[in-house]
Amino acid sequence: MGDSPVPRRGVPQSEHGHILLSAGEQALGELFGGLSDDLVGAGAVPFDPGSQMSFFRWGGRWPDIPTGLRLMSLSRPLLEWAVRRRVAGLANVEIRDRVAVGDLTGAEGTVTGVVLDDGSELACDLVVDCTGRGSRSDRWLSALGVPAPRVTEVKINVGYATRLFERLPGDIDDVVCHFALPSPPGERRAGLALPIEGDRWLVSMGGWHGDFPDGDEATFRDHAESLPLPAFARLIGEREPLSDIAVCGLPSSRRRHFEELNRLPAGYLALGDSVCSFNPIYGQGMTCASLEALALGGLLDRHERVDADVAAEFYREAARIIATPWQFAVGGDFAYPQTRGERPRAIGLLNWFSRQIQLAAMVDPPTRRLYVEVQQLLTPPTALRKPGRAARILRQAGRARREIAAGRHKP
Repeated sequence: MGDSPVPRRGVPQSEHGHILLSAGEQALGELFGGLSDDLVGAGAVPFDPGSQMSFFRWGGRWPDIPTGLRLMSLSRPLLEWAVRRRVAGLANVEIRDRVAVGDLTGAEGTVTGVVLDDGSELACDLVVDCTGRGSRSDRWLSALGVPAPRVTEVKINVGYATRLFERLPGDIDDVVCHFALPSPPGERRAGLALPIEGDRWLVSMGGWHGDFPDGDEATFRDHAESLPLPAFARLIGEREPLSDIAVCGLPSSRRRHFEELNRLPAGYLALGDSVCSFNPIYGQGMTCASLEALALGGLLDRHERVDADVAAEFYREAARIIATPWQFAVGGDFAYPQTRGERPRAIGLLNWFSRQIQLAAMVDPPTRRLYVEVQQLLTPPTALRKPGRAARILRQAGRARREIAAGRHKP
């Protein structure tokens, strides 16, 4: 790992778009005081998602409505670099790079360390597995007599192609970022243009169920021209490209239900994508991992060691953190009939009401702010389903449909 913000091997999404949700920024701020200032100083771009983002969905470009909330637009390598510098500066931390973990050590349901790829062993009081959706922990733990957790998998075949472009002051359309989401089930294509450090645009063209570009310039351009926001085609056509086109695909979202296990190993915890890997188009992964890390910190403050009971407490809290973003992501994915997997109960009704919420948020400032708070994982989604609020949402959704039909929300 070098001391600069560059993509790393082994991180498939390193070159693609990332947004740190408000809850994630708050969690990292608790873990590393002043980190947000570090990121902004290094070129990250904060913005209000209600008034500084050109957003299109459900047949209309959403009007600018300030929410008072903040998202952080940055490259993933910049965030990794800033966090790594903070961690490396801790007196009791040693970072070993250019090594890989090949196995766990332990016996009788207790993990006592790791075996590195050079054959050496490293004794540990606690192993935290952040190796991602490709984690080999099922095999490792089974060798210690620990059963593998149940896995929920939702097959979505999403992917995206990303390229960097030069960014000039005030371009394009004088907003901070551009985002277009499809209206399922008839549409599958999405587009995203984020400002990142170094005066660059990070532009991603993506979609569900295989409808995304390959690494070819023509398909990348054609995808941009097919989207309802003209800013994408303008940006690609008018700005100098600064990189090749990188492509990433994800066949499924996967959730491993450690919280259901009756037998958990002492001395071992999985965190982040090792527990739950979301559809990346929704931008929830880094925030959930940050919230889980904060929860782990609180757990270690209360307990001297991680035994099976403490591990169970952590996984219950992780399941609580994951529940809402998993509901958002999987619910949205099942709006497509091609999606395969375990369908949540009443998903048709939930998706119908979710669409009413979004239509209402398009035109109604109080609903927009509450909707964004829920999206940013600051407020539980139940706040949108209270009787008085739900009635307002249905009225405002009807208003939005009339305005869209009258052509009032064209890009």
